[in-house]
Amino acid sequence: MTAPSPSDLPETIPVREAHRFPTEALEAFLAQQGLGRMNELRQMRGGQSNPTFLVMAEAGEYVLRKQPPGKLLPSAHAVDREFRVLQALARTDVPVPQAVAYCADPAVIGTPFYLMERLHGRVFWDPMLPELAREERAPIYYGMNEALARLHLVDPAAIGLADFGRAGNYFQRQIERWSKQWVASKTRENAAIDRLAEWLPAHIPADSDETRIVHGDFRLDNMIFHKTEPRVIGIIDWELATLGHPLADLGYNCIAYNTAPTAYRGMLGRDLSALGIPTQDEYVRRYCERTGRRDGITPFHVAFALFRLAVILEGVLARSMAGNASSDEASQKGALGIALAERGWELARG
Repeated sequence: MTAPSPSDLPETIPVREAHRFPTEALEAFLAQQGLGRMNELRQMRGGQSNPTFLVMAEAGEYVLRKQPPGKLLPSAHAVDREFRVLQALARTDVPVPQAVAYCADPAVIGTPFYLMERLHGRVFWDPMLPELAREERAPIYYGMNEALARLHLVDPAAIGLADFGRAGNYFQRQIERWSKQWVASKTRENAAIDRLAEWLPAHIPADSDETRIVHGDFRLDNMIFHKTEPRVIGIIDWELATLGHPLADLGYNCIAYNTAPTAYRGMLGRDLSALGIPTQDEYVRRYCERTGRRDGITPFHVAFALFRLAVILEGVLARSMAGNASSDEASQKGALGIALAERGWELARG
């Protein structure tokens, strides 16, 4: 098998210095899994949390996801959970990469890790889809919409995930969790996060006990689309997956509608009709049709999503300051925590 040259892999970069590890034990692990000799190891671009690599081996190309080095927050970077949910969803019509192997032994590359198949397709980083013609944009959005609906129609118990998280009171537990994470990772003041941490528990919708598998980071650039069709072939980055309320995923998925282009690649204020992109109301209506829901998201759901994302980005900033973040852009991304929390607080106040 002839390995591609680095110039043929624009989505990868040489392994960052902070994430280098000896490869001898990894090569032995690949051999044990029947994957043959490793030809090359490169790091995937992006990734703010779990370092991700492209492993080119004799048997094919695989994506490796591992925990970051250094001291980690409790329950964070659980790559074993990512591997488990990928294995379970492989039995459904939810598009996911095939899980290949999991290694819990930190002696191999320094942390636990897993391998999954490398999918070849399209990843769209900008929600305004500038690389596509106007008539191609709505089908991409509705392809993403269909993938989310398929996920939320899965019965967790039917695929062995009844214990993948706790049932009921999802928003209350999540608000408590991320409030604690904020305190644990805090490197500066963020008044809007503090205000949301106080406001959100008092405004949880009454029907908050519904339980499904939630991805936790369901956004456009965590989808791999077919090379030519507006169809998702793989949902990736399952680090935050758990059991929870499906409208939490939908609210998070709609962040781009509620933030400015300068804040996390948002679309607020843009002429969506001219762009050929469905409005939030149209997008939510299509999701409800697919899932049979009567209710959609409210400002609470988006404010909650922005609160949680702001805390996550503050954690990215903290890891950047400690020198072990997964991306060279981590410091810049972490700085967005204030802007996103302030937008969440604006939505909360109405």
